[in-house]
Amino acid sequence: MKAKKLRAYLDSNDMRDRLVQGFPNVITDLPEADVPFKGVKAWILQGEKHQLVFFEFESSAQVPEHSHDYPQWGMVIEGKMELTIDGKTRICEKGDEYVIPAQAKHYVRFLSKVRVMDFFSEKTRYRAKSTK
Repeated sequence: MKAKKLRAYLDSNDMRDRLVQGFPNVITDLPEADVPFKGVKAWILQGEKHQLVFFEFESSAQVPEHSHDYPQWGMVIEGKMELTIDGKTRICEKGDEYVIPAQAKHYVRFLSKVRVMDFFSEKTRYRAKSTK
């Protein structure tokens, strides 16, 4: 009987919201990215020729249509989003991966709070916020 109550508690929306607390310090201690969109926080793991960026999006955030000259790979860590690439829309949830080809027009609508990691095949996709 106790196990059933515990499972019901862990499955409740209230408990699920408490468990999703964002990225751990090992990520948030990285340089914070200067992202030009509201409702977004991000941290940069800088490579010699690329970036791995860890994003947290509020459900109100929007990434407008854009494209880049290089491919992008990403994975949803938590949440649900609607990703449109070259006019084709799909729902991406926890564990889903996506590849955005070079030159592909794409945009995202967030259906909940979302955490993703994106690999950009370009060294300067985002710059770190200044630490004044």
